Amino acid sequence: MRAPPEHECEVLGSPWEGVYATRIRSARHYGRHSHGTFGFGVVDAGAHRSSSGRGTVDAFAGDIVTANPGEMHDGRPLGGPSRTWCTVYVDPGLLQALDRSTGDLAITQPVLSDPQLETQTRQLLRTLRDWRRGHAEALACEEALVQACGLLLRHTTHRAPAASGALALAKVRERLAADLLAPPTLAELAGLAGVSRFQLLRRFAAQVGCTPHAWLLQQRCERARGLIRQGRSLAETAAASGFADQSHLTRLFSRQFGFTPGAWQDAQRRLQ
Repeated sequence: MRAPPEHECEVLGSPWEGVYATRIRSARHYGRHSHGTFGFGVVDAGAHRSSSGRGTVDAFAGDIVTANPGEMHDGRPLGGPSRTWCTVYVDPGLLQALDRSTGDLAITQPVLSDPQLETQTRQLLRTLRDWRRGHAEALACEEALVQACGLLLRHTTHRAPAASGALALAKVRERLAADLLAPPTLAELAGLAGVSRFQLLRRFAAQVGCTPHAWLLQQRCERARGLIRQGRSLAETAAASGFADQSHLTRLFSRQFGFTPGAWQDAQRRLQ
């Protein structure tokens, strides 16, 4: 009997640019990374251990694993060779619009036990899968999304305004994001934050969870995801996002999201 693959991933697009989903069965150990979106999903089988900005947690079948935008996290199997889970990714602006508040939202717990949210998340995944096959309308997807996000909002809070040190590092991130193709020097970034280069590295890693260069690479992957969603070719996307070539894009993109740029490209096409 042939052993199951170490990693397999189904990527589901949606009628909206700011929403997509995945279902992954994997034995991989994911290194520390972050996404520009909220993420919430259900562990289907096996168990999962991860570290995040809210502590190290274990999740088992039926549990809901969450991540806030920009939150550094990792992941590995727990108690077995692999695990299976599904995740829905939602741009912050979409969830903020549903909340109808001006505060900065954050999901309070990295792992939740909520049978209603679990059921609705699975329903949303089924509806997105049907939409891709041409068997569901966008309105059905929207209803399923609003139902799931409405339940998720019960587990959110509004973050307090950032302290002055955090605001200084926010300027550093804004400067990095402003020019992904030709990033500034470490000296320039340190000047923006009003600290030495060494202090910048320590404070950035303490707050963000990685170095400025690692954060820059993750933003390049996020830009690439958006360009592919807009219909750009993989070669064009690599050049426009600051990657050396398409293979460089594929390697870092896969490490960031768990699926290849080609799989993401395919997920944008509705099947007829």
